[in-house]
Amino acid sequence: MDSDEVGTMLRDLLDRTEYSLSHLRELSPAELNAHPGGHPNSPAWLLWHTGREIDMQLARLSGGAEVWPRHRDGLGLGEVGDTLGYGHSDEQARSVRVDDHSALVAYIRDALAAVRAHVDAAPDWGEIVDTYDGEPISRQVRVTSLLIDALEHLAQAHYIAGMPVSGLGEP
Repeated sequence: MDSDEVGTMLRDLLDRTEYSLSHLRELSPAELNAHPGGHPNSPAWLLWHTGREIDMQLARLSGGAEVWPRHRDGLGLGEVGDTLGYGHSDEQARSVRVDDHSALVAYIRDALAAVRAHVDAAPDWGEIVDTYDGEPISRQVRVTSLLIDALEHLAQAHYIAGMPVSGLGEP
C-alpha cells in the first residue's frame, strides 16, 4: 500500500471513529458512573480511556504533545487521569468518575483531531516504531491499532448507553 492509500484508509477509520463518537447519546452523570454487572470500568472510564489511549500513544509516536493538559482540570480526575488505564486496579478504575459527558467527548474529539493532523502530515507509514512480542510494529499498524481500540471502547459505551437504566446497577 502506498502512502496515499494508507492515508485514505486511516482517514476512513478516523471518520468511522468520529461518527461513532458523534452518535453516542448523551449520558447522565448516573449513567456515566454506573458499573453494569459490578464491573469496575464505567462508561466514564471507557470514554476517558478512549481519549487517553489515543492521546498518549499518538504523542509518543509523533513526538508531539498530548492534548490532555487542556482537558485535565475540566475532567477533574487528578493523578489517575494522567494514567492510561491499562492495568488499573478495581479501585483506580472506580475512581474515574466524571459527570460531564460533553467534557469527555471534547477530549476524545481533540485527540482524534491530533491523529488526523498526524495522518495529514503523511509520515513514513512503513517506519518501524516499536515491537510487540518480538515482532516489528510499523507506524501504520500503530495508528490503525489505536483507532480500532478507540472504536471498540466506543462500541462498549454504545452498548451500555442502550441498556435500560434499571440494568446499569449502582454508580
